[in-house]
Amino acid sequence: MSVDDAADQATQRKKMAALFHALADPTRLLILEHLKTGEHKVKELTEHLGLAQSTVSAHLACLRESDLVSVRTQSRASLYSRTESTQLSLLLTQAVALASVTGSEHHWHEEHPNQPEEV
Repeated sequence: MSVDDAADQATQRKKMAALFHALADPTRLLILEHLKTGEHKVKELTEHLGLAQSTVSAHLACLRESDLVSVRTQSRASLYSRTESTQLSLLLTQAVALASVTGSEHHWHEEHPNQPEEV
């Protein structure tokens, strides 16, 4: 394997890790699920999901960085929508199927005590 191939593979692993990180939070998955219904303002998402505006905004930023969510400005409002891709839909469908057969729930904070607690 050449140095360039190894670097390309390392870059690909980092991209995959970033994608899985974005999908690794139940709140972000809930936001993605809700955005399947169409565009929403942050205020609408906070009302629908019962979350603080700062929480929703932080999760949307993470989803945007991974290109899972896009934003469109309309007047003074920002409208968020799920990036429409067949691959994302397929990945989420397969994740649901895989989660239903694994039978165990990962207890993140119990297994990884050095990680900060979520607010």
